Amino acid sequence: MLKHRGFPGRLTGTDFQFVIRRANPKGASPITRRDRYRDRRPADRRADMAFMAALWRHFGSDPFERGNLDAGRLSWLFGREVLPVDDPFDPESYDALLVIDEGAARAAFPEAFDESEDWE
Repeated sequence: MLKHRGFPGRLTGTDFQFVIRRANPKGASPITRRDRYRDRRPADRRADMAFMAALWRHFGSDPFERGNLDAGRLSWLFGREVLPVDDPFDPESYDALLVIDEGAARAAFPEAFDESEDWE
């Protein structure tokens, strides 16, 4: 499992996790698309925003390996702002390649692309 050095571990001051410390010996948790409803808590929305900002600052528009990125947090963005590169995509692989759909990400999280904001 690739560890993304320099990637924030969590949203500061919260328990919203962005990365995992070690690989699960039983296999990686699958990445699945989760629906984001309008009535989500502000803290959850802020965590999504901060995670997208961290992804953009760390990887930009380049494909990236899932590695130690948290499957639960990725699942909130998967299928919309974060897309699979490989076909067929293995949602249970730490080696799976993902890419940010910049257009969708900018539409959903415009503040994440504001360089003056510090979401970490």
